[in-house]
Amino acid sequence: MQSLTDLVLASPLGKELALPEADALAALVSVRELADGEILLPEGARDSHLHVILEGRINVARRAESGGGWNVLYALSRGDLVGELSFMDDEPRYASLVAAGPTRVLLLGRAEFEQLLVSQPRVVYKVMRAIMRVAHEVQRRLSRQMHELQQYLYRPGAKY
Repeated sequence: MQSLTDLVLASPLGKELALPEADALAALVSVRELADGEILLPEGARDSHLHVILEGRINVARRAESGGGWNVLYALSRGDLVGELSFMDDEPRYASLVAAGPTRVLLLGRAEFEQLLVSQPRVVYKVMRAIMRVAHEVQRRLSRQMHELQQYLYRPGAKY
C-alpha cells in the first residue's frame, strides 16, 4: 500500500512539490473508499474538501426528472480533482458526485490546508497553482464544447 506522501506526489497536487513539502501536505490528507452508487456529495451541498480520485470514477450527475435515475453530466476518473471550486469558494454544488464503481479518493480539508499558510506558504502556493491549472483546463474544455455545439446548431442547412 502506498504512503500518503506517495499518493500526494502521484496526484496533480504534488506536481511541483518537493518531498518535504509533500510530507507536509500528506499529514493533512486522508483516503475515503466509496461503493458503487455511493454519493460523495449531494447536489446543493456545501463542502470544504478537495478530492483527488485515486481509483475508480466519479459521475457528476443530476437526478433524472422521471424515474429517479441519474443524468450523468460528466465522468471524472483517476487523477482528476473533484470539488476544487467549492474547496475555494464554499458555494453549493450544482450536481451530485456519485461513485461509478468502487472508488478511492484522497481528501484535503480547507481548514487543515489553511493552517499551512503560516508554516508552509510555498506548499499552499504550489497546491493552489495545481488547482488553478485544473480549473483552467476545465474552462478550456467547456469552451471547446461550446464551440462544437455552436457549430452543430448554426451549421449551414440546419433545420431547427
